Amino acid sequence: MSRMISKFLEQLPRRRKQAIAVLTDMVALPLALWTALALRLGEINPDVAQFWPAFVVSGLVCIPVFGSLGLYRHVVRHMGNQAMMAVLKGATIAAVVVASVAYLVPLQGFPRSVPMIFWLLTLVYVSGSRFMVRAYFQRLQSRLRVSEPVIIYGAGSKGVELVRVLQQQGDYAPIAFIDDNKLLQRRIIDGLYVHSPRALAQLLQDTEAKQVFVAVHSGGGDRRRIIQLLEPHRVRVRLIPDLVELVTGRKSIGNIRDVELEDLLGRDQVDPLPHLLQGAVRGRCVMVTGAGGSIGSELCRQIIQQRPRLLVALDVSEFALFEVQRELKRLATDEGLQAPVVAVLGSVVDRSLLRRTMSTYQVETLFHTAAYKHVELVEHNVIQGIKNNTFGTLYTAQAAMAARVKNFILISTDKAVRTTSVMGASKRLAEMVLQALQETSPDTRFSSVRFGNVLGSSGSVVPLFLEQIYNGGPVTVTHPEVTRYFMSISEAAGLVLQAASMSRGGDMFLLDMGEPVKILDLARRMIHLQGHTIKDEQNPAGDMEICITGLKSGEKLYEELLLGEAASGTEHKKILRAREVFVPWSELRGALATLEAACDDFDYDAIKAFIEGLVEGADLAAQLGGLHRSAEIIALNGGSDEQQASHYL
Repeated sequence: MSRMISKFLEQLPRRRKQAIAVLTDMVALPLALWTALALRLGEINPDVAQFWPAFVVSGLVCIPVFGSLGLYRHVVRHMGNQAMMAVLKGATIAAVVVASVAYLVPLQGFPRSVPMIFWLLTLVYVSGSRFMVRAYFQRLQSRLRVSEPVIIYGAGSKGVELVRVLQQQGDYAPIAFIDDNKLLQRRIIDGLYVHSPRALAQLLQDTEAKQVFVAVHSGGGDRRRIIQLLEPHRVRVRLIPDLVELVTGRKSIGNIRDVELEDLLGRDQVDPLPHLLQGAVRGRCVMVTGAGGSIGSELCRQIIQQRPRLLVALDVSEFALFEVQRELKRLATDEGLQAPVVAVLGSVVDRSLLRRTMSTYQVETLFHTAAYKHVELVEHNVIQGIKNNTFGTLYTAQAAMAARVKNFILISTDKAVRTTSVMGASKRLAEMVLQALQETSPDTRFSSVRFGNVLGSSGSVVPLFLEQIYNGGPVTVTHPEVTRYFMSISEAAGLVLQAASMSRGGDMFLLDMGEPVKILDLARRMIHLQGHTIKDEQNPAGDMEICITGLKSGEKLYEELLLGEAASGTEHKKILRAREVFVPWSELRGALATLEAACDDFDYDAIKAFIEGLVEGADLAAQLGGLHRSAEIIALNGGSDEQQASHYL
């Protein structure tokens, strides 16, 4: 029966629901006045006929007042604090009107305390009727919907607000609080008992809850500590948005998410230095190649907030360029930034496009992020990887020199150190190109910024693990000992901007990536935090297996940022400066001409020999010179060393 009534009320037109609310209040207001008189006079059936003007105005005046305050626009089932404020204001006005009528008419024998009692009873009758309807619907929904029991870690304001949101949505049923604050423990807050963290294991067993929602800010390491505390338990750990996201309105308290790698890393956040963030971009024309990629797009977002004169975004992917241009324009509009954006569709191997773009817009600072970075994919597409990563950097650098660009910053990778892959070799060559060109460049300062993996980038291991976990496993790890450095995209882009301001020319900047993370440990933690157990020899009945697949072609066990120890500090504690051995341009240009000829002729043997010569720590000049003078390779281009290298001058 109750279900039929609920369905009938839900299907009523909005106007009829409002009419019912008005009629209810027209009965409630005179009833409140009658009750006030009865309480004041101490009679069950008081004689109130002589006070009829007060009864008339209580309804005729108060109903329009409630309407003007928007009370009848609120949906009763979701009524909140705003509706209560409308009732409070309306009741106050009603009490004042009744008092005015009583003393201006005047109404002989009308008790002076009745308006105050009437005010209190109006609050009870008008708001109470609505809260009763809301409670009825919420109880009915809880019966009809199967809600999953969850535990809330954090009984503060965020935790209480989360409980109310979850109760309103109905998918989850909060059953208990956990909090570290001993002053809150053993209390009841918003109907839920607050437990000590020591009671967690027993609480999970008693309630059979499978999820814990952490309603604690990430600052100060509290959230990370709580995640570590919850990790051994068979429970899915989920987090609510951080304070910044809530304040800016990007997310609400109900946007619950799973634990991400940023929550586990424990990196100390260092505030950026404003003068370094602005130094190379504010008031300048800034160009970003590969602007549609993960690093390139984040650089664009941060650059536009520093108010450049113009931002030129170049990418070979039409869709990626369209998306980043649209996002940047929206960001500029939302934050009131006068920073025009120009989208250029094209490749970094198109030399004429590069020269024309830089000279047309008078580019002053250039961030070169365009690269093929997937190790295994580049390993099977050697020529395209070298053309894009090495020669794309060369062509972009030469165009920058011709256009007299002041700052050129290459985004490099830790895979360029002691490289075992084509991708790493192509990026190390790109670094060497800039180091060599610096000697011949009076106007352009070239620098490289080298760092490891960024979280959330395409091909990152984290989303792959999550996808495998959601699909029931197995989770694949290439080697039990493989480790990687990790950094958030936002932090990496911010450090790149600051490094650009410290460039002297020929610099190799290294970003402090913190401690390396063991990928096998990462996989285990992610499985645990999703509420699953690991299936292995010790636990054959576990939920999910971790499979070791073997290292992929070109993949290393460990990554390094620097060969040797030759690194010094800079103005920023997370940015180091290094000087590495490089080949003079007079020798490098011939070797590059030879390599390009091999690429054009698809001579994989020659390319392989060239790449294998790039062994860090050896005499690079001798290796490259030897390759350059190799008769077999030179013959591919049918000319002398000087002829081959002439178009690089």
